[in-house]
Amino acid sequence: MIDKVQIGDATLYHGDCLDILPTLDKVDAVVTDPPYGLGKKWQGGGAHTKARWKLNDGGRAMGWDADTPDISTILALNLPTIIWGGNYFDLPPRRGWLLWDKIVREFTSGHAEMAWTTLDQPIRAFNYAHAQLASEGKSHPTQKPAPLMLWCLNFLPDAQTVLDPFMGSGTTGVACANLGRKFIGIEIERKYFDIACERIEAAYAQGRLFA
Repeated sequence: MIDKVQIGDATLYHGDCLDILPTLDKVDAVVTDPPYGLGKKWQGGGAHTKARWKLNDGGRAMGWDADTPDISTILALNLPTIIWGGNYFDLPPRRGWLLWDKIVREFTSGHAEMAWTTLDQPIRAFNYAHAQLASEGKSHPTQKPAPLMLWCLNFLPDAQTVLDPFMGSGTTGVACANLGRKFIGIEIERKYFDIACERIEAAYAQGRLFA
């Protein structure tokens, strides 16, 4: 069953993106952070790792991240695209990678994360300590910082309608609300869909932050 919620210029769908994508009107760009298929890896990790991820995901041990999704439908849209975790997927070679440097190295997770893009430019890096997510309120185990997604959107200045087929807790939508851009988000997990609705509604209540 597909639910649709409209919040300002954000159109949010609860359902499978493979079912919803063919029904959408034209969009200008895709900015997304799909599951990387690391759920099984975390479940098989040490006691500290499993406890941390179970806590963050309500005791379900990253079951939503058990497999990498098929993103061929996204590529077939032939749009300007940014895909976080692109190094986990079989994607065409491109030079315009984006890098999030988490600065602090005392983490069991990676020191940085990478995004595959269709951008025709050299690699660009964004420095932002992972711990700063606490100031935003982390609602998803792999939640990206809002400043990071704002930075991503700056590479797509002509994209007035942005699509995120794996919306998670809605950070891309929050960034679009702050920039005054239209947003279409899709999330299959009800828990995170509801969180995304709350966060995006709060962003619109706060008002546009950037002209």
